[in-house]
Amino acid sequence: MENRNNQRGWVLVFGILVILALVALAAVWMVWQSVQQTQQAMQPVNELTSGLGTQVAQLLNPTPTVIPDPVTIVHSVQSLARLETIQYSVEKVITAETGQGPFGFLFGDRLLLVAHGIVIAGLDLGKLSPQDVWIDQGVVYIRLPQPEVFVATLDNQKSYIYDREMGALTHGDVNLETTARQAAEEEIRKAALEDGIMEQARRNGETFLLRLLADLGFSQVVFVTPTPTP
Repeated sequence: MENRNNQRGWVLVFGILVILALVALAAVWMVWQSVQQTQQAMQPVNELTSGLGTQVAQLLNPTPTVIPDPVTIVHSVQSLARLETIQYSVEKVITAETGQGPFGFLFGDRLLLVAHGIVIAGLDLGKLSPQDVWIDQGVVYIRLPQPEVFVATLDNQKSYIYDREMGALTHGDVNLETTARQAAEEEIRKAALEDGIMEQARRNGETFLLRLLADLGFSQVVFVTPTPTP
């Protein structure tokens, strides 16, 4: 009889412990649910607080806006002065003659000059003025001067007289070769112009300036076509 009473006592104690454990688990579950609901309710407030904090930080530490002076760009570009952007090598055969006619075999003089020359073209950036450069919404606009031929000359080391014929009664015109060389320079210049040296000089100049302005921090550059002079 006493053993049965002891068993009942232990069963009662075990049952009480189980009930207490279940109550504790239920309490923990309720607390966890409450915390989750509180966090969900506070999330919009936290986001609003974070947004306000960001706006306040931007007001207290604003991002600086840099507006460069176009005149500075003009000075930087003008320092290049005459920008030689292309060089042509030209060969021309020039015929110069004098005293030709019915008595050419007596008094005539003729020579053939194989002329080698160079033509250099580019942009005279010294002609840029502040009105030729402006900035609009971060884009740099430049009105470049017209390309020019800077040099058109003979290469005397490569130029030579290929042939010369003089009449039987003359010693030749002492100025004929000089006349031929002067004409050769002009013909070399014309040949380069006809081949499009000016357009190529403009394109090469724009390419160079694009790299220069990119190094200065300007990634967007527009070259404006200048109004042709009437």
